Amino acid sequence: MKLARLYVLLRVVLLPALLGPVTGMSEPRSPEATSSIANLVEGVKDSVVNVDVQARAAGSEDFFEKFFGMPGGGSGGSGLGEPDPHERIRQGEGSGFIIDPNGLILTNNHVVENAISIRIRLNDGRQFDARVLGRDPLTDLALLKLQGDVKNLPVARLGDSDAVRVGDTVVAIGNPFGLTSSVSAGILSARARDIQSGPYDNFLQTDAAINPGNSGGPLFNVRGEVIGINTAIVGGGSGIGFAVPSNMARALLPQLEKGQIHRGWLGVAVQDLTPELAQALHVPVTQGAIVTDVQPGTPSAAAGLKRDDILTAIDGQPIESSRGLTREIGFRQPQETLTLTVYRGGKAREVKAKLGERPDLEGTTPAPPPEERSDTGHELGLSLREADPRLTPGVKGGALLVDVMPGSPAERAGLQPGMTITEAGGKPVRGPEALSQVIKAQKPGSVLLLRVQVGKSLLLRALPIPAKR
Repeated sequence: MKLARLYVLLRVVLLPALLGPVTGMSEPRSPEATSSIANLVEGVKDSVVNVDVQARAAGSEDFFEKFFGMPGGGSGGSGLGEPDPHERIRQGEGSGFIIDPNGLILTNNHVVENAISIRIRLNDGRQFDARVLGRDPLTDLALLKLQGDVKNLPVARLGDSDAVRVGDTVVAIGNPFGLTSSVSAGILSARARDIQSGPYDNFLQTDAAINPGNSGGPLFNVRGEVIGINTAIVGGGSGIGFAVPSNMARALLPQLEKGQIHRGWLGVAVQDLTPELAQALHVPVTQGAIVTDVQPGTPSAAAGLKRDDILTAIDGQPIESSRGLTREIGFRQPQETLTLTVYRGGKAREVKAKLGERPDLEGTTPAPPPEERSDTGHELGLSLREADPRLTPGVKGGALLVDVMPGSPAERAGLQPGMTITEAGGKPVRGPEALSQVIKAQKPGSVLLLRVQVGKSLLLRALPIPAKR
């Protein structure tokens, strides 16, 4: 406990020193010198908004709920919908910021996921309803549009997150615990953090205080530019917060405005190249991504990539790791042609590859409209659509789970969005309608054995059929 108190005392003394130039220790600082971010805050605070959300309760706690207690999980639609009378509705709060004077708001996906209604409160007290234009669960970003007569709103400028350096002063503004326009300051603690929340993790780390309700709010540099979107904190930790880099958000904005995210895809499994592996593979490089598998019929196979190939650059830009390769490919567009630098047999070569479109490997694609999906009924809690063959190598047909109702027999059976049902009751499943027919033929109170596929893994699930149907 003494150690904790000592840390707090040191923090109070040292933080003001981070907010202005070092001028020596001989003279005490004036009160004005310790308020060096006051003008910055005054200039940007009106662009920060409060996001009030009513959302369908998720079936189980998801990654971001552990950090912020916000609605999340599942694979609800990107727009708003009427609540089902059988669903639990929960209230949530988050933050966001205006990026267009006509009412475009950038926030986190987990703030508005599964939203039934969204209400935006501006710093001047005005309130607007909002709808989701687009969202991307894999980077935890969402774009909202204010409804009604909206114009000439104050905006926050997106800065260059690549230009910020570790040690630079940063300022977070948001609504922690509903406390509107709360300001905290700190430094950039680290860059390119992978916190295992998704395939494109590249977070900025800061020690500026971030708390529940800050989620989706801006992280500013000293020029008043947004260099990050506050997203997560370490549970049980202190002074460890994470923000999505502004450059990542800028790259996705055109697609978020259109409501769909399209990503490039090679179709390879990779792992990091280590110095030991480089020595064993007799290559003169120590950073890159080793190909461990090439899926048949994918862009990687068409490009002639092979197992044990080492990818070290894309269009001349170095690739330092397997995660770096995943990020770089994921932010390219389908049908784009790349030049890959590849080491094979210890020798470098260049390979042309035309990207395909990345399948929904995580099952995060919003559920399609009712006319495009098959719903087996409220009693089982399953929503299905035709399977993507890229997700189930070697399987023809199948029914892809796009939604599972919380508390339903499907959820109790361990079924999750993103799974593909390939067999039911010992019979191959050729599509959603075929599965529906098998389910309807079951006796009340019986249990239906399902074979499901996730990637290359095959699993069994026992789906209970209600006694009263």
